[in-house]
Amino acid sequence: MTKEIHVVVGARPNQMKAAPLLRVLRSSEGFTPFLVDTGQHYDHEMAGIFFEQFGMGMPDISLNVGSGSHGKQTANILERYEAVLLERQPACVIVIGDVNSTVACSLAATKLGIPTVHLEAGLRSNDRGMPEELNRIVTDHLCDLLWTPSADGDENLAYEGIDGKKIVRVGNIMIDTLVQMEPLFRARNMKEELGILQSHLVVTLHRPSNVDDESVLSLILAQLSSLADQYTLVWPIHPRTKSRIESYGLQSYIDHENIRCVPPLGYVEFMSLVASSNGVITDSGGIQEETTYLGLPCLTVRPNTERPITISEGTNQLITPGDIIESSSVFAFEHTARPSIHYWDGETAERCVESLKQLL
Repeated sequence: MTKEIHVVVGARPNQMKAAPLLRVLRSSEGFTPFLVDTGQHYDHEMAGIFFEQFGMGMPDISLNVGSGSHGKQTANILERYEAVLLERQPACVIVIGDVNSTVACSLAATKLGIPTVHLEAGLRSNDRGMPEELNRIVTDHLCDLLWTPSADGDENLAYEGIDGKKIVRVGNIMIDTLVQMEPLFRARNMKEELGILQSHLVVTLHRPSNVDDESVLSLILAQLSSLADQYTLVWPIHPRTKSRIESYGLQSYIDHENIRCVPPLGYVEFMSLVASSNGVITDSGGIQEETTYLGLPCLTVRPNTERPITISEGTNQLITPGDIIESSSVFAFEHTARPSIHYWDGETAERCVESLKQLL
């Protein structure tokens, strides 16, 4: 008799981490994996296209929670997933990352005594002003098994007093997806498709600290407009950021002919642009890892990162909103060397499944 395993996703980053794990689970004897989508990112552009590109198939269970405040969204996920768990009684629940779906589903499962695993455990920015940081802390202290991506994750968990028997370093699951998809995004020439003739940078910005304060957002946009005199900036613009630019009346900053605002892109299209770029300006998490693996410079507009290995061993640099122009000289150099980081090898999903077999 096979064991029913729930793999929970709620936002785009979850999906690219779930895809390789689902692939290995589906090919392993003894497991019947169920893809559970909470619907935290619920439109096709923000989430649906990822299901298609990663070959995951449509979710087996959809909670359809939609948007809302942190409290409302977390409560809705908790209520709806608890009902699913009571009906299905899976052998194990695997939650991923640090979104509201992660903490809500881990709470629902652990309260019902269902073994629960956190994939990408132990990451810490040490900034409790970030909702994601609180989600990480709570999830790690709830779950029965913690799959960490790197040594700093192990150290963070040990510092918080978590039993070492619960901690298993499996590596960076994001790199599994990147390794699998690299031939596809290398073959896709999005730069040519968009008609970009000069060197380009990729921009992604969505965090409240950068886009919800009019003065900060104005400062960032002014620098991007200046940088566009030298590079084409391709910006898959987040709905939140687009809304703030419009409401603050800052549209003139991005009317520059070399600033190309495009809708949110699928993974293949986005990574095609990243791989052919001179570098990235972002405030996201996963892109710091992807650019490190590819050997591309990344300027992260944040005071901290939960992925310090991308700085100590990679190509990432933390900057303030006012330092974009000053730091942009890093994009002028040719970057070809890829850092070699332990367990960033495309085989994390296999280690996860071996660990799961031992747990169950």
